[in-house]
Amino acid sequence: MGSLGAIVKHPDDIYPLLKLKMAARHAEKQIPTEPHWGFCYLMLHKVSRSFALVIQQLGTDLRNAVCIFYLVLRALDTVEDDTAIATDVKVPILIAFHRHIYDRDWHFACGTKEYKVLMDEFHHVSTAFLELEKNYQEAIEDITKRMGAGMAKFICKEVETVDDYDEYCHYVAGLVGLGLSKLFHASGSEDLASDYLSNSMGLFLQKTNIIRDYLEDINEIPKSRMFWPRQIWSKYVNKLEDLKYEENSTKAVQCLNDMVTNALLHAEDSLKYMSDLRDPSIFRFCAIPQIMAIGTLALCYNNIEVFRGVVKMRRGLTAKVIDRTKTIADVYGAFFDFSCMLKSKVDKNDPNATKTLRRLESIQKTCSNSGLLSKRKSYIMNNERTYSLTLILILIILLPIIFAYLSANRQNI
Repeated sequence: MGSLGAIVKHPDDIYPLLKLKMAARHAEKQIPTEPHWGFCYLMLHKVSRSFALVIQQLGTDLRNAVCIFYLVLRALDTVEDDTAIATDVKVPILIAFHRHIYDRDWHFACGTKEYKVLMDEFHHVSTAFLELEKNYQEAIEDITKRMGAGMAKFICKEVETVDDYDEYCHYVAGLVGLGLSKLFHASGSEDLASDYLSNSMGLFLQKTNIIRDYLEDINEIPKSRMFWPRQIWSKYVNKLEDLKYEENSTKAVQCLNDMVTNALLHAEDSLKYMSDLRDPSIFRFCAIPQIMAIGTLALCYNNIEVFRGVVKMRRGLTAKVIDRTKTIADVYGAFFDFSCMLKSKVDKNDPNATKTLRRLESIQKTCSNSGLLSKRKSYIMNNERTYSLTLILILIILLPIIFAYLSANRQNI
């Protein structure tokens, strides 16, 4: 559940949060009994709880393929992320990773916490991978091979230009989009989407994560991870790490806004990709992360807190997105609303204000031209100061019941 303060401020979060809690418990009960599949789904819940929830709605065969695809790439990413591994050790592993997934005995000690467990027990993932249908295996192997080679390239290469940035994001996320499109097509549920649109889906998510995770990446020990392109940040500071210092706050926010404006380039491609999907479960699987991305961009834009801590959507709003994203009308509505939120934060004195506004207006025009905005319920742009009396009363009634239930449970233990 969300924090009590957030729930009091947003009482209409209660119902979606309860539904999300129940969905999480239901998903845990669906974990297969076979040890290797049990490990894979438990690990999926540990490394990405929100992804684990959206994946559960997929058909069994596709769900298993996507689960393994995600874990294989998460393991690959763990090798790339571990700055303690020497380059001459890391690069060969990345390049050969697509072969390791066929080896039931392969594992490699790296990463921390749950990621270390994933790497130590990787034989479970390989065992499950070898039980997938051949067309799923081939798609996963192809993307893993291409991604490993791309990651290896950028181990020895810094992100200098915007073209470098797009290329890096292609290797670590655009290829994920291509791989998912291949898996959707292999399942027989969707036509094969174009590589261009599939790539844009991945870039939109990856660039959002890179923007949001600035502080975590720059403070990485023993060595900083730097993904913001020099071509952008050098317009504002001498070194990328200078953005986190308070004396550079104005320049930091301007640089941040430049990065967000760059990410918005992929929004309309993402909308096009989603509008072409036919299968409802695949649609929701794709749409929920994309809405989360534009929502996160709206929160990060013009927000100095990106350089001070963690900026992310509150859990109640995430629950609403998961609960209410059912049709393309919902997606157009969310993109339109978050674009309005972002637009309201644009300072006319910002160096990129004109470019930012132009991109936001283009997104809003695409959403409006769909003719579907009137068919969705807006849940994002509600006045933050307006609370529902009915929901507050429900909260007042529910809390004593919940506390009584918890107290009774403690007494029975």
